[in-house]
Amino acid sequence: MRLGRWNATATKHSPLEDVQGIGTGLLLVALGISVLAHLGFFVGGIAGVSLLIRYATGWNFGVVYFLCNLPFFGLAILRMGRAFTIKTIFVVAALSVVTAWLPQMLAFERLDPLFGVTLAGILIGYGMLAVFRHGASVGGISILAFYLQDRFGWRAGLVLLAGDVLIFAASFAFLTPMAIAYSALGALVLNLFVAINHRRDRYVAL
Repeated sequence: MRLGRWNATATKHSPLEDVQGIGTGLLLVALGISVLAHLGFFVGGIAGVSLLIRYATGWNFGVVYFLCNLPFFGLAILRMGRAFTIKTIFVVAALSVVTAWLPQMLAFERLDPLFGVTLAGILIGYGMLAVFRHGASVGGISILAFYLQDRFGWRAGLVLLAGDVLIFAASFAFLTPMAIAYSALGALVLNLFVAINHRRDRYVAL
């Protein structure tokens, strides 16, 4: 039985596959952020900036995350297209809601910091790849990073790593050196995961 435009092809995802892939991806990212927030650590990108603002002010992470992403939506629609932008706005909005909802559904009785940051880096990396492979982004610097990779061939993970250097430099005003060291390890795991696995020549379906 044919499903019309809901059918997938070898080079194109169906809308149903997009919903499944993007939904799974943003849940993984939200879980990774929740792990970091529980430990009092952060990650690179706009999520990291939003966590630092949360630690400094007590403001809601989801609201800060959405507001910090607003300037990047303009780049997305100019450079990445309307469909990419609409999906990305949905991902950012959903991620803002899910990160606020998860603490009510999930609690950590014991979480080793070293294991936690490694797990968070892998979860967020997997989530970012899942979202981008379905024609969207988790927002922020990743929009710029993936655009630069598609436009100029720059590795997205390395672009994200460069942005993280600036964010980590600012983090010394808010966190202890130990917390920053753990956070740096998590960011390294995340960015290496993306740099190694995000290759358009190995995955062409969008």
